[in-house]
Amino acid sequence: MLSTTADSSIRLSRLTRRCDLLPTDDEALDALDAKLLLLLTDEPRLGVLECSRRLGVARGTVQARLDRLVRRGVLGGFPPALDLAAMGYGLTAFAVLEIAQGHRGEVTAHLAAIDEVCEVHATTGQGDLLVRMVARDNDDLQRVIDEVVDVEGVQRTSTSIALSTPVPPRVRPLLERLVGTD
Repeated sequence: MLSTTADSSIRLSRLTRRCDLLPTDDEALDALDAKLLLLLTDEPRLGVLECSRRLGVARGTVQARLDRLVRRGVLGGFPPALDLAAMGYGLTAFAVLEIAQGHRGEVTAHLAAIDEVCEVHATTGQGDLLVRMVARDNDDLQRVIDEVVDVEGVQRTSTSIALSTPVPPRVRPLLERLVGTD
């Protein structure tokens, strides 16, 4: 059944009002985005309906916000927070790697194949790559370092063992700042 022009205008008007609640893709996060992300940071298993209830907004608004955050790459997923020490990897180390010029792609591909390599960052300064790795103990760390050093293109490494993590990875303060600007 075809709708009349008046019906289309009413629907378009409602849609426009709903879309006004959403920032465009190129806009920065707003307070509602931050509140939604804080909620999901604290309780990642919450559903869209429960998020909408707690935030006092429509379910469609929450879903649209989530879709936009995923599309923009702000929200990459909902992986569980794992304690690597509880999994048997109680030792964390950081290695600064100096690599042969032009070999970053090859080196990072090989590093990604080492299971104990958790993160690799291209850096400025003394080295070229900063690698966070885990191991079961000192002997296991030596094995992992040997694997890293054996990667073609790695010229030099300097490794430091983390004794503790006084400030764990976090984004909460940044999100709370956005909420405070409401």
